[in-house]
Amino acid sequence: MRFKRTRRGIEGNPDEVEAAVLRSCAQDLLVLLGAGQEVDPDPLAALVGMPVGDPELPSDPALARLLPDAYSDDDPDASREFRRYTDDDLRAGKRAHAEVVLATLPADGGRLVLDRAAADAWLGCLNDLRLVLGTRMEVTEDTDLDDLDEDDPRRQALHIYGWLGWMQESLLRCLDPHLPQQVPPAQ
Repeated sequence: MRFKRTRRGIEGNPDEVEAAVLRSCAQDLLVLLGAGQEVDPDPLAALVGMPVGDPELPSDPALARLLPDAYSDDDPDASREFRRYTDDDLRAGKRAHAEVVLATLPADGGRLVLDRAAADAWLGCLNDLRLVLGTRMEVTEDTDLDDLDEDDPRRQALHIYGWLGWMQESLLRCLDPHLPQQVPPAQ
């Protein structure tokens, strides 16, 4: 699917397969993000709106990539304190982006029109999907689809990774008038 800018907003026209892949990826992202840290609420903290608990860096590398530490390994206490105040909101924002994609994506493909806020949510979700997929597949600058055998199961995932990046670039070009409007074909 390629995005284009129109008078109505940012438009796309995913086919049925594209819509199904995007829907599945966004739903998987929601599962990965979960509902945040479940802790027993401290009544005083809840009264004044303070976060409760001490969330740790996730052990899942893909989730840790989405919710990274704010400070280097030199200051784990500062990282833990920062995470305590940001983890729930960061997760909620990422979940909200995925939910916008699911809400605006035509069920069986078809025309899609996004306003600026929805387009920004799509960008955020596409970025998160690429981070998760890239982390799971250990993508580096040297990763090349041509280096994989035809029957390697990672081929399909790398195709999806590239396709998500191509869509992200297409959407960015629609939102930034300073970028050239010519988008290369998907690989």
